[in-house]
Amino acid sequence: MSDNHATRGLPRVALITCKELPELDPDDRLLAAALAERGVTAEPRVWDDPAVDWTDYPLAVLRSPWDYPTRHTEFVAWAGTVPGLANPADLVRWNTDKRYLRELAAAGVPTVPTEWIAPDTGWNPAATGEYVIKPAVGAGSLDAGRYDLADPEHRGLAVAHVERLRAAHRHTMVQPYLDAVDTAGETSLLFFAGPDGPAFSHAIRKGPMLEGPDHGVEGLFRPEQITPRVPSEAELAVAEQVLAALPGGPRRPLYARVDLIPGPDGAPVLVEVELTEPSLFLAHEPGAAGRLADAVLARLG
Repeated sequence: MSDNHATRGLPRVALITCKELPELDPDDRLLAAALAERGVTAEPRVWDDPAVDWTDYPLAVLRSPWDYPTRHTEFVAWAGTVPGLANPADLVRWNTDKRYLRELAAAGVPTVPTEWIAPDTGWNPAATGEYVIKPAVGAGSLDAGRYDLADPEHRGLAVAHVERLRAAHRHTMVQPYLDAVDTAGETSLLFFAGPDGPAFSHAIRKGPMLEGPDHGVEGLFRPEQITPRVPSEAELAVAEQVLAALPGGPRRPLYARVDLIPGPDGAPVLVEVELTEPSLFLAHEPGAAGRLADAVLARLG
C-alpha cells in the first residue's frame, strides 16, 4: 500500500488476475474506472504473486485468473487464504469443478446431459452423434473439442482426447452437441449483488466456438463472437432457478454469470454457472460497469 493511499484512507479493492494479464483484461479496466469515479482505488493483483499481502484489502474480486485450470489444487488452496474474497473460497472450490452440474441437476435445474469420466475409468463412445468433450476443470474453452462419432477420424480423435485428459488425471465431460448453438447461440445472463439479492444486469449472445476436434489453442481462451442480447422470460426463469440452488443461497456471490443454450425442444438448459473468473462483458451494456461498481461499493460497507 502506498503512503498516499494510507494517508487518505481511500477504499481499496484488489482485482485479481494472472501473470499473463498483469494490467487486467480490457473489460475489467472498465470496472476499475467505474470504481475510481466512486472514490475506490482498484489495484490489479496477480493471484500467485507471493509479494501481495491479501490482508491489505478489505475486498478482493476474482476477475481474470485464467491460468488456474492446470493448477487447480494450488488455486483453491490460495483462495482459502484471502480473507476478503468477494465470492467466498468455498464457492470457488465448488464452482471451479463442473461436477457441480450434477448437484444442480439433482436440484431440478435443466442441464445439458453429461457423461462423467473419471481418470481411472474407461469410455465407450456412442456409435453416432455429435459430442463435446472437455475437462471438468477448465476455462476459456481450452482443451474442448467437438466430434462426430460416426466419422472414423473424429472417433479416433475423440478417444485420444479422453485418453489425454485421463492421463493428466483430469475428469472428463462428454455432452451431446446442441446444434441450436449454431443458430440461436449461447445466452450469458449477468447478475450483480443487490440489496434484495442478485439483480439482473444484462445479457449477451455468444456465437459457436467449437468447430471440430481439439487441436490446441494459443493463449488463455478461444476467441469469442459476442453481441448484446435481450433474454427471454424462460431464460431469466432458469437463471433465477440456478441462482436459488447455489450453495448457501443466491445472496452470497458478488456476481454470477449463467450460460444457457436451447435444448432439443427449444427450452433453455444450463451449460454452466460461472462464479470464479467469468468474462462479464461490461463493454456490451451501457451502465454495466457502474452497476458492478455499485455492488462492490455495497460489499465494502
